[in-house]
Amino acid sequence: QVQLVESGGGLVQAGGSLRLSCATSGIIFSRNAMGWYRQAPGKQRELVAAIVRSGTANYADSVKGRFTISSDNAENTVYLQMNSLKPEDTAVYYCNSDPPVRSGNFEVWGQGTLVTVSS
Repeated sequence: QVQLVESGGGLVQAGGSLRLSCATSGIIFSRNAMGWYRQAPGKQRELVAAIVRSGTANYADSVKGRFTISSDNAENTVYLQMNSLKPEDTAVYYCNSDPPVRSGNFEVWGQGTLVTVSS
């Protein structure tokens, strides 16, 4: 059974930094790309960063140069270092494999962690 537990969110001023963590179980890191997604109020969930098993990372244009994704394969944990945060980064952040884990016809998600950036 897949479990995804995100943490590290909070309230931060624009220009500040946060580091998100995601503890996972049931996902074999060596076989899956892992990603961080976010969903802002009234918007669809979007993939903002992904890391493949070779360590290569890809980022959405909106966060490139400010966010860094990393993983600890031995601990099955994924991190997202977020610097130079902007109010538009305000969202609930989720981790998952890329593409997301599915159980039957449904995607499996954790509870997410809320990031609020004040101007």
